[in-house]
Amino acid sequence: MMGKIAVVGSNMVDLITYTARMPGPGETIEAPRFEMGCGGKGANQAIAAARLGAEVMMVTKVGDDIFADNTIRNFEASGIDTRHVERVPGTSSGVAPIFVEPSGENSILIIKGANALLSPADVDRAAEDLKNCDLIVMQLEVPLETIYHTIGFGARHGIETLLNPAPAPADLDPGRIGHVTFLVPNQTELATISGLPVTSEAEAETAARSLVERGIRTVIVTLGARGALLVTKGEKTRRIDPVRVTPVDTTGAGDAFIGSFARYYVENRDLDAALHMAVRYAADSITRPGTQKSYATREAFEAFCANH
Repeated sequence: MMGKIAVVGSNMVDLITYTARMPGPGETIEAPRFEMGCGGKGANQAIAAARLGAEVMMVTKVGDDIFADNTIRNFEASGIDTRHVERVPGTSSGVAPIFVEPSGENSILIIKGANALLSPADVDRAAEDLKNCDLIVMQLEVPLETIYHTIGFGARHGIETLLNPAPAPADLDPGRIGHVTFLVPNQTELATISGLPVTSEAEAETAARSLVERGIRTVIVTLGARGALLVTKGEKTRRIDPVRVTPVDTTGAGDAFIGSFARYYVENRDLDAALHMAVRYAADSITRPGTQKSYATREAFEAFCANH
């Protein structure tokens, strides 16, 4: 039976510029194309899970500008429960200008807006609905205190939690995320959190193992085109092999991985199977431009898996 997922996190409006190259300081260049879409790590992960058929609830905040209505409509169009999406008067919604180069690599700026006001009290107001969830998914585009509070809430009520420590702040306290069920960083985030170099797969394993030894139950390191690593206490590190595709746009691939992992994990708690599906879903997402619009439905993803 499919479980229920809550996402306590961010929403953004993606302002995507496709450019032949990034301009230098003081330089103005013409870019060939611009698109606008809904994004934010929390919203992306919620949409990915919902597209794949999961029951998803969003706990987030939007501003009172022209982007808020569109963000809420976008959630509702994917069947996401929006009862805990709150509008904040006099505040902008979050926005994320994204610059995509021909190789598919991207550079992103984040303006948090209303996301910066998501508080522990908001989590407490959603408590009765959160208690009915099987997994709570979080990121770090909202205040750290809210994340710490949510992890503690999950631990007290026996609800599994997943933290995607992105973007990784230097002041993240590993001791206060020790009760999280899954920590899912990429290599850059892992280096910041662990304080260790992560320039190779071997170093990634060492850094992840250091976090496990400090009390974190499971660390999943996303390696982009090289798949992922699963590191747990007392067990040999497992490598999840990648799926080879031709990248068009890597924006949102990490969120595709986490949202799909959450969806497949809550279905039957099969960690390895969920990771293999997540690697495939992320790979499929980078074959199309954009963020949420690159996320496949369950039917389209099943067709991709049949061919890969």
